[in-house]
Amino acid sequence: MPIPSAPAVVEAGLTLPGTFDEASPSGGLEETLRLFSLAEELGYQVAGIRQRHLERGVSSALPFLAAATQRTSTIRLETAVVPLGFETPFRLAEDFATVDVLSGGRINVGVSSSAPHRELVRALSRVGEADDIAPYTLIERFLEALEGRALSDEVITTPYGRQIPRIQPHVPTLRERVWLGGGSARSVRWAAEHGLKLFLGNLAAADGDASFETVQRARIDEYHALFVGSGEPAVGVERVIVPTDSATAAQRAHYREYAAARDERTLAPVRGVVFQRDLVGTADEIIGRLREDPAIDGRTQLRIALPYAFHRDDYRQILSDVAEGVLPRLGWRPAGSASAVAA
Repeated sequence: MPIPSAPAVVEAGLTLPGTFDEASPSGGLEETLRLFSLAEELGYQVAGIRQRHLERGVSSALPFLAAATQRTSTIRLETAVVPLGFETPFRLAEDFATVDVLSGGRINVGVSSSAPHRELVRALSRVGEADDIAPYTLIERFLEALEGRALSDEVITTPYGRQIPRIQPHVPTLRERVWLGGGSARSVRWAAEHGLKLFLGNLAAADGDASFETVQRARIDEYHALFVGSGEPAVGVERVIVPTDSATAAQRAHYREYAAARDERTLAPVRGVVFQRDLVGTADEIIGRLREDPAIDGRTQLRIALPYAFHRDDYRQILSDVAEGVLPRLGWRPAGSASAVAA
């Protein structure tokens, strides 16, 4: 197939779940770090880690990314995403700034307004005001903390001398690298009106009888129309992409079974949510689907969402096939290549 005159995919990344064995988590976490290194070698522009609570996946994204900063040197690293409902805004700002300094300025700050499993962990959480703070108020406080403004006109005395108190370390550009994970019309509008970048997954709040693709395209258009702020608008969309070209027979059977088990949810809204079908098949089939995807428009960034609980060999095969057999035919250039540098 010919490369389109206007590249359909300019930037591509991946989102990893950080799957591990409950009895021996170190093996899975180590393999996930190696996948970050592989993604950098393959030329992906960004690698993200999910933050999942009460599951066999990474439950604390920032310590994991701190380790990833020491295994990589150029690829951008992101949280996809940190639910703010359990966080203290100023402490989270300190952690993001610290990891960003360790990375040399490569962190994308991905957050959401959610608090998954709140009822299950309520007894282990702090009580009082934190339970009653509105989600978007938490985001506002977090953004203010990232900005690093002085917290008082009064000088404080520290072991490092007298200084004006503010969040440390202070990274002036970090506020411009905040991505809000959304899917509802409200979250999309809020991100645009506050100058944030936008993450959209492979599900969205239902809008009547509209398909997932129609809803997500409308969300992207609304975001760009409403965006204000000094930074540049940016949208990243997740797609579950599983090429089968170099897969073994056993892997292909596993991938087909995985896709079939998830297809039913794409046929009609589920509890007010519409889902996109996974892209599982040959490179030709996947490229055809992506070229028909209205969200892949030449400026939207693509995130390859890797499935949960796959084997490490599956992840390596998927990442390699996407980088070598799918993305280049959509106009994508690996980071660090001569053509990418020239562009």
